[in-house]
Amino acid sequence: MRQASSRRGLKLGLAAMALSTPALAQENAILAAQAFTQNCFSPYLTATKARDALSVAGARHDFYDLEPFSNAAPSPAFGLRPATRGTDRRCEVSFDGDHSALAVEMAQNGLQAEGIRRDAPVPDTYTPIAGTEMLAARYLNPKRIAVVHVGTRQGPNGIETFMNVERLTPAASQIN
Repeated sequence: MRQASSRRGLKLGLAAMALSTPALAQENAILAAQAFTQNCFSPYLTATKARDALSVAGARHDFYDLEPFSNAAPSPAFGLRPATRGTDRRCEVSFDGDHSALAVEMAQNGLQAEGIRRDAPVPDTYTPIAGTEMLAARYLNPKRIAVVHVGTRQGPNGIETFMNVERLTPAASQIN
């Protein structure tokens, strides 16, 4: 009797976990997207701040800032991908599942909130990949462009959503 009861409890516990997994994944996606929009558009984000702010449940991040706007030390590229040619900064968050609609909405809201509204041409060096939902460039100032890329791709646990913003160098921005 005791063994049957514990099996029933185990089955109920597993069922509850299975039911809560999509809700937990959605909650983690919201937290990761919020962390991106609240931090990645700030020119004063440092590697230490990025590590602390972007390390939310279930999220992975990538950050470098080779020429910080503040007096912070440069942060070399440390993620899975090397620094993109022609950029001096990347801030990226990725998380499990297809949450691309949420990610696009949050990225657009983040750009608006930071006052980054003026469209710029997307440089030829950026091409959409399968799963791209948003690929846009915005002027940060007269000499700087940021490129925002949001979509889905294959991640370590299956499909993942990614949100990234890269700041182009003035030369790569081709605005002189």
